[in-house]
Amino acid sequence: MPHTIALVDDDQNILASLSAALEDEGYAVDTYGDGEEALSGIGTRPVDLAILDIKMPRMDGMELLTQLRQRDTLPVIFLTSKDDEVDEVMGLRLGADDYIKKPFSQRLLLERIRAVLRRHEAANKDTDGDQIMRRGDLVLDPARHLCTWKGDEINLTVTEFLLVEALARRPGHVKNRDQLIDAAYGEHIYVDDRTIDSHVKRLRRKFKAADDDFQEIETLYGVGYRYRAD
Repeated sequence: MPHTIALVDDDQNILASLSAALEDEGYAVDTYGDGEEALSGIGTRPVDLAILDIKMPRMDGMELLTQLRQRDTLPVIFLTSKDDEVDEVMGLRLGADDYIKKPFSQRLLLERIRAVLRRHEAANKDTDGDQIMRRGDLVLDPARHLCTWKGDEINLTVTEFLLVEALARRPGHVKNRDQLIDAAYGEHIYVDDRTIDSHVKRLRRKFKAADDDFQEIETLYGVGYRYRAD
């Protein structure tokens, strides 16, 4: 089955040209003209990735991502204006997986889509039971992109899952922010330190919603983070 991409932009020319290019590459495409329309439509059938313009009427891309993240963990790529670094930074801190600046080449966008889908599939790669990671009350199952804490499922985005996996792989060992950026994003995208801090805060909120006593992700100020050893 082809990957399905949700494309959200209020520019009808962009919707038409990008959807045609994506379909030529073998993707199925659902198009939406603004954030409110997308919020109602995304989820009515399986979607593998969403591409969101930031500046849209009725509901912009930032608000749409915030709303989607309350119910979904699908990979998201932001389309940002040429010179607006604030949009890029805020988008990543809200949980976007990548961004691309307008104007852009369709080839570059296709490469970014493939890269994000590879990351998503790597986090969901086929594994056997011996490769399930267990760290006390934490269980990470990459085959099903499943994270549980004390038996309760924690819904994580691809980026969040990769961060938890990187921290939990070696409990007690400190991971600095650059190491966590490499684990979660790879080398093709610039991410500042505060973006990692925002992800960690969001991770703690998710785990604390399941267990108010959760303290396993520790901060070493000026150094980085570590997963507490048993």
